Amino acid sequence: MPSTTVPAIPHYVPAAPTSEPLEYADLTVIDLSKATTPEGRAELALQARNAMTEQGFFYAINHGYTQAQRDRIFDIADIPFSAVGDEEKKWYAGNIKATGSYQGYKLRQYWHIDAGVHDQNEAYNINRDVTKKAHPAALRPLLPEIEAFAKFNHHNVLHTILRLLALGMELPEDTFASQHNYAGVGETYVRFMKYYPRTDDDEAKTKNVWLKGHTDFGSVTILWSQPVAALQILSPDGKWRWIKHIDNALVVNAGDAMEFLSGGFYKATIHRVVQPPEDQRGHTRLGVFYFCMPDDNVKLVPHAESSVFRDRQVYRRCDDADAPTMEAWRRGRTSAYGQTELQKKDNVVEEEVINGIVVKHYN
Repeated sequence: MPSTTVPAIPHYVPAAPTSEPLEYADLTVIDLSKATTPEGRAELALQARNAMTEQGFFYAINHGYTQAQRDRIFDIADIPFSAVGDEEKKWYAGNIKATGSYQGYKLRQYWHIDAGVHDQNEAYNINRDVTKKAHPAALRPLLPEIEAFAKFNHHNVLHTILRLLALGMELPEDTFASQHNYAGVGETYVRFMKYYPRTDDDEAKTKNVWLKGHTDFGSVTILWSQPVAALQILSPDGKWRWIKHIDNALVVNAGDAMEFLSGGFYKATIHRVVQPPEDQRGHTRLGVFYFCMPDDNVKLVPHAESSVFRDRQVYRRCDDADAPTMEAWRRGRTSAYGQTELQKKDNVVEEEVINGIVVKHYN
């Protein structure tokens, strides 16, 4: 009988939730426990459809992970940063620009933010197939738990959400899920990410922005909520609003690939990361993500057969014949992010061209 004992590791203690009166986005809360019946999925599909077409973000609760399991994964998430030395991190750093892959470490100072200031965050990215790359010694005993976490996110959360989004477009329920196979070739991955406090000089130069407004390049991003406020979304009225922490909730948003596949019905959502409020400054900010992408060979063309296009136009960012595969799109976006010279269009928007398609960033 296999052992149920897990390796003992330090407990990560985050900052307390902020008590400052921030202007929060009013996001829909979707109860995934209702998705077990056709009637429940029909109800949730309408909620998800409205959330993704109006805000582009929603919370998911009752997903199946307990608070204790959630706390354990955050303890694991801190290990690549607190238990691995700088020299060992370099051995496992990803060759991001050359390969178009984030697998391994993204070390601090890799992304250019603005005005000569580079980032102060580290990320460790693990493909859902945890055997694809070698890992630091401190992380190896934890790989079975990380693999189980990836499978949970993929099968229990991602596929559930993709079915709701397909139903919201009046498509067969498995339309999007069938393009996101756990065993398929692709780069869907778990990301552990730790932000470190910045100097006052860097904050002044970047106007307190840690990551410029951008869209994710995958289909769906699953963020496990944590208490340090910093994430903001660009609301439909043009105002930046904060995302509020909800214990053991997921924060879900659409990315470029979903915008391509849905013909613009679900738009990739613009979001950014800024300096936390005053009562949380000086603390690290640890994040846990599941970045989801269609299989590498999926051509990012709209499901124009959807009946929602009876009374609306399909939005295409390029002709179907020129649409990139998921592999080409994620390689292009990954290689360029934080490394290319952006073209300033006005006081807010900067642009770059990836695979012949304009990508916008918002400062």
